Formats: sequence, structure tokens, C-alpha cells
Amino acid sequence: MPSCQTDPSIERVTVSGFPFPLGVYPVEPMVPLPGYASEFEPADSEDDAGDWEAWPDRYVYDIVVPITRLEALWQQLFALMPGRVFPILDYIGHDEYREIDPYIAYEPVGKEHITNVLRDYRPFFFEDGMVGFGAVSEEPFFYAFVDEHKIVTVRVTPEEKPKVDKLLAAFDLEPIDEPAGADAAAHEHRSVLLMPDDRPDLLGPDEIVERVRDEWQLILNVDPDTNLDDEDEEIGRTIWRCVARVASEQKPNDSYCEVYLVADCMRRAEELTQVGVGSITPDSGSWLDIIVVSANRMTKESFDGLTSSKKELKSIKTKDLSAEQVLIALPLSG
Repeated sequence: MPSCQTDPSIERVTVSGFPFPLGVYPVEPMVPLPGYASEFEPADSEDDAGDWEAWPDRYVYDIVVPITRLEALWQQLFALMPGRVFPILDYIGHDEYREIDPYIAYEPVGKEHITNVLRDYRPFFFEDGMVGFGAVSEEPFFYAFVDEHKIVTVRVTPEEKPKVDKLLAAFDLEPIDEPAGADAAAHEHRSVLLMPDDRPDLLGPDEIVERVRDEWQLILNVDPDTNLDDEDEEIGRTIWRCVARVASEQKPNDSYCEVYLVADCMRRAEELTQVGVGSITPDSGSWLDIIVVSANRMTKESFDGLTSSKKELKSIKTKDLSAEQVLIALPLSG
């Protein structure tokens, strides 16, 4: 079964006896402070909830633990949640206008789906500095999330608070004003997975995220009909690189295609991806199944920079960004 493995050449950073994750570490002097801070948050208004149930009155915890204790803490927190939860995934991906790809599920899944994925790809979730994960439940409300710094955020109702306090005490974690993990100082993120060419069974981050999206039924939590940057500014038409998983009557085993295109929103990018893939699979038979697994925006400069390594690509002029179009579709495998 495909799995993942940390790169053994990467050394762990330890400061004052506090071990950091392999994938995120401070780059300036700091004093790590394990422990937790908590405060009360009032219930959300119905207007703020959108498609979700409004979150009730709750306590929020920010928890810092050494990486050697993170997995055990997660397991104990997760055990406090009910049997079906909504998974959450954050990934520092490849979109040049958005730092984090936020994935959510609109339908709950059994907890075993979470546990199995975390077990199968443990090095990625508990060591890699490019990913965060968690879950939220509605009855009772319980939110637990391990971010890309491997700092834990928990939100629980006042009724559930004593359970969390007792659990944190069992881990010898005490309340302090400002717990300090990697994000308390200037720090670096890195991916830590080993991906040798001769080991196709060892998956990289993008491949794992694709599998997790399928297993947890995740969707990218961005507005598909706008094109905003991290400052919520509209940026208009941009170049996109989209990757699609393709199967057809003639080739039922999955293969992959990449499509470079110009579009003004994710919905149009996905629609144009379908067009692009269809243009290079004309003899697909009676059916063609196309699933867009990633859609990342890129600057014109980045696209032009690819032309030296991808002979099929040609530089485009700024005026070419004024119209939606498929620039080129290319097979990746299969």
C-alpha cells in the first residue's frame, strides 16, 4: 500500500530541550513555552454562520506541546468527539495568490476515516510543516485542529470544558498567558517527505492531499465565482495550472492531465479544464470521467519561467490575459 516517509537527512531542531516538528522550526532565538491559554468566545450570530450551524458559546484553547507528545494529545482529544465528524484540512499548496488551501467537508464521516488516514500518512500529518488537520462536530459542538505549526486549537462548549481541562492536566500542561511554539518567532516551513524516483510507493504531499480529499469528501472552501487574493482583493483573470484525473471507456485506469488556461474564477477554470482534457482525449469511447484534483493560479512571470523547462509551453503576452482560453493541455501519465 502506498505510504510516506520522512527524509532521514533532515535534522530535528531542539531548543532548550523542546523538540520542534521536522517541518517547522524557529530561525531566531526564542524560548519555547509549552502549556495552554484559554478564553471565552460568545456564540456566533446566524448571519455569520453562512451554510453552517452557528457555533455556540464556547471556550477556545491554544495548546503548545513538544512534537513527541502531539500525536498522543490528538488521540485523546479526538476520543472526546462523537462518532461522526466534519474533517478539516489546510495545505500550503502551490497557488501564488493564496497561502493556504482550506478544505472542509459538508457531510460528516465516521471517525475511523480520520484515524485511518492519520495512521497511513503519519509523517505527513504530524511532522510536515505544510499541512494542518482537524475535525468539528455539532452534537456536542467540539472543534479540534492541529495547524501547520503543529499547535493545537480546541473549541468546546462550557459543558465540555471540564473534560478538556482534566485531559490537559493529565499531560502536565498548565495554563499560561502566552504559550510559545514555532509561530512565536521568525520561523521556516518545509516539507519533509522522502520522494525518490525509484520508490513510487512513497507518496508526496500533493498525492496525499488528493487521496485525503477523496477519503474525507473535502472541497476547497473558497468562493468559486470570484478570484480573490489573500487580502480579499479581486484580481481578475489569471493564468491557472489545473491537474485532472481522467478515466474513459478506452482507458478505464486513472491517468492525469495538466491544463494551462486563463480564467476569472475557479468555476470557469474547472470548466475550461474539462474542455482542455477533452481536446486531447478524442477517442475516449462512450464515457469520459474528468475530476479536477487541483486548480492553482500563477503569475505570468511564473508561467513564462516554465517555458525553458517545458518545451510545449510558449510565453504569452499580457494582452492574451484579456480573454478566457485554454492555453495548452498536456498528458502527465497514462
